[in-house]
Amino acid sequence: MEVDAVSDLLATVDGLLIDIDGVLVRGSEVIPGAAETLESLRAREIPLRFATNTTVYCRHSLLERMVALGFSMEEHELFTATYAAASYLQSQNARSYYPLLLPDAQLEFAGLEVDEENPEFVVIGDMGASFNFPRLNKAFRAVLNGAQLVALHKKRSWRSEEGMFLDAGPFVVALEYATEASAVVTGKPSQTYFRMVLDDLGLPPARVAVIGDDIEIDVRGAQLMGMQGWLVKTGRFRKEDLGRGIWPDRLLDEIAEIVR
Repeated sequence: MEVDAVSDLLATVDGLLIDIDGVLVRGSEVIPGAAETLESLRAREIPLRFATNTTVYCRHSLLERMVALGFSMEEHELFTATYAAASYLQSQNARSYYPLLLPDAQLEFAGLEVDEENPEFVVIGDMGASFNFPRLNKAFRAVLNGAQLVALHKKRSWRSEEGMFLDAGPFVVALEYATEASAVVTGKPSQTYFRMVLDDLGLPPARVAVIGDDIEIDVRGAQLMGMQGWLVKTGRFRKEDLGRGIWPDRLLDEIAEIVR
């Protein structure tokens, strides 16, 4: 991309919502140029927020991980699906929940009682290999008994340096199918999630772009809120994504392209 094209691109926005997995990192691998790009954007005084559906960590642990990988960011800039779910439960005056979450992610829900028998909410995120029949069946019974099903997101898959993996979405859909209940989705691309980040930025949607690797969740989710959706090819992107009838406002080989 030429210098004048870069200038034109950044002139269309006053703030950026940047995905983490697939845009800045792949698993524990830093995508080349990603950290330097954030520094360049900060030098241009462009407000940044990190809008990620990562459900493995609480915000504090995710921040520590990103700083250790060489990224400069602060906890208040992180908007994770885990944090969004915890905020939702607080808004509902929740007292108990059953977590289908890894232990670190559960730290975001401090103050809530874990109830495996009669919870008010079932909260499901990515458990990786820890998903098993007993846990899913316990969640199934809880929803049948009146618990509200809360999904951190419904992404189908994610990519690491080791290849593609199932994400939480298939397990959420399995519980929805079995219980005939619809999950409340708190992470991307829910409007509540994007509105929370936009309110924090204090910017109109038309002056904000979401940079992500998922054409449905990041690009279409952004566009439905009136934001731009910029798609990068460094994460779960596949050529077939461009045949779904969703057109990104920008298609980038990598995030470094916006300042190169």
